[in-house]
Amino acid sequence: MKKIICVSILTLTAAIASNAHDGPHTFIHAGDVLAVPGQPAMSEQTIVVVDGKIEDIQDGFLAGGDQDTVIDLSESFVMPGMIDSHVHLRGEWNPQIRLQGATMESGDIAYEAAVSARKTLMAGFTAVQDVGGPPQIFALKRAINAGKIPGPHIKAAGSAVSVTGGHGDAHGYREDILDLFHSPTVCDGVADCRRAVRKAVKNGADVIKITATGGVLSNTNAGTGLQFFDDELKAIVETATKMGRKVTAHAHGKDGIDAALRAGVSSIEHGTYLDVETARLFKRNDAVLVPTVIAGMTVVDWAKNYDFLPPNSAKKALEVGPQMQDMLRTAWENGVTVAFGTDTGVSPHGTNAKEFEYMLAAGMSEMDAIKAATVVASKHIGMGDQIGTLETGKDADIIAVNGNPLEDITELQDIDFVMKGGVVYKD
Repeated sequence: MKKIICVSILTLTAAIASNAHDGPHTFIHAGDVLAVPGQPAMSEQTIVVVDGKIEDIQDGFLAGGDQDTVIDLSESFVMPGMIDSHVHLRGEWNPQIRLQGATMESGDIAYEAAVSARKTLMAGFTAVQDVGGPPQIFALKRAINAGKIPGPHIKAAGSAVSVTGGHGDAHGYREDILDLFHSPTVCDGVADCRRAVRKAVKNGADVIKITATGGVLSNTNAGTGLQFFDDELKAIVETATKMGRKVTAHAHGKDGIDAALRAGVSSIEHGTYLDVETARLFKRNDAVLVPTVIAGMTVVDWAKNYDFLPPNSAKKALEVGPQMQDMLRTAWENGVTVAFGTDTGVSPHGTNAKEFEYMLAAGMSEMDAIKAATVVASKHIGMGDQIGTLETGKDADIIAVNGNPLEDITELQDIDFVMKGGVVYKD
């Protein structure tokens, strides 16, 4: 049972009195708290929050003053807000998506993104990295940061750097409509790829997303192999580095994964056909894998049970999707660093935590999987000093569930309490 109580009678301990700051505090009574995933959970702790930050974590259930708030999570399991390293907030795939691409206006897209952001936050994901989306994602990020609407912290790539005719470019419409869909970050050749990276940064990109290989949902029969030349990949990474950005690469085929890693990308999204040799490249380059197994399972379901995918996409879905579970097992068994990511927008927003089941099926423990969605993911998206653990000075991004996810990971599919930056969004 959880309740928020404004305490009217002061019963301050000496420890709190000696550390008191001006202004009201929030005292969270946590039955069990996993403050730093990877370390043991603690029982009967008080998390002290002031001005949206964690001030302290102390043994026992401490009382507050008459201006303070006590949140009773004494029967709950408390942990840091989760982080999804691969989402697309602009909307969700559906049978009408190709028509919507030609009919939705800018305001429609912004509204859909805001709805997705709220679903994500309520599912316990207090931060995301949006790796491929329209300009409205940056407006959404600003609105959330300003406190105008609820949503997670957002790191965003904007439009992906892609090759003409490759994954990330538009396909399957008549020529005049294709011209309307042309992305400013589609590029060909070294000089043009440098321009595309600079354009992405100018547009607001926190990270550069490239589509190193073909993809499942692009309506073309170009396959899922490497689509850039090595000199183009090298130019992208060099330019991004000069502009203070890391590069993450969508990559399915082994040739594209390996080429992107050799070029110096920081991470690989999907990684479907990686092998033991590729795992060595990951470790040599200190690169991160964002596996998105749930996306593979989702497109297989669509291809088998529905008829809205274009034939090109349906064929690739049946080839790629079944490989992704084994891919994650190979990566994990060979020591690749894994950050939690789902490609949500393919799967429905708010169901992100389903990915944990696939992580466990690949051999990861419950603690490994939670660590991938907190400690590892926070560093991966460049926010490790701000979120990912419950430690002094970090944002009070806190979630709670009734059961223990270290014993049953599906508990994370039913989040009971969400706080972000000291503000309670779900209780």
